[in-house]
Amino acid sequence: MFQQTPVYDRLVAERGDVPVQVRGEADRIHRDLAQVLHQASTARPNAPRSVFDPKVPPTAL
Repeated sequence: MFQQTPVYDRLVAERGDVPVQVRGEADRIHRDLAQVLHQASTARPNAPRSVFDPKVPPTAL
């Protein structure tokens, strides 16, 4: 992502590789959310897959 530069290397040494840490947390949250959504969909099989999916399809006007 970033070109290796002395400034970047120094920041990583001082603060850690923040972009890598953020990406790891985002991946963890994504996995946790996928697991929760999967459990919710198997617990209520007749429920919509998402709050955005209507239970009954809209009728034509």
